[in-house]
Amino acid sequence: MSDTAGTALAILGLALVTLIARGSFLFPERAVKVPEALLRALQVAPLAALVAVLAPEIALVDGHLLDTWRSARLAGALAATACYAWRGGVLAPLTAGLALYLPLRLGLGW
Repeated sequence: MSDTAGTALAILGLALVTLIARGSFLFPERAVKVPEALLRALQVAPLAALVAVLAPEIALVDGHLLDTWRSARLAGALAATACYAWRGGVLAPLTAGLALYLPLRLGLGW
């Protein structure tokens, strides 16, 4: 079997497995009752994933925890969090965080 045929067969096999796995949830024969606790957990799952990605970027430097409060990333994250708590939305916290991060990082070298 050539590499091209093997690749095509692998793609078709993966597509079939994906179709079966997802189809079992999309086209059930009867309604599936989802527990209330699972529904609440699914509502905060995107936020938990975002925190899991961003927290190490903010709190770690070269694989070690911050040893000082002089961190442009920490200051920017705190400013963005405070702005979000005050105003909400996406653009205002992003702007507030960057407005503090950039001068500290580029101007003061934090």
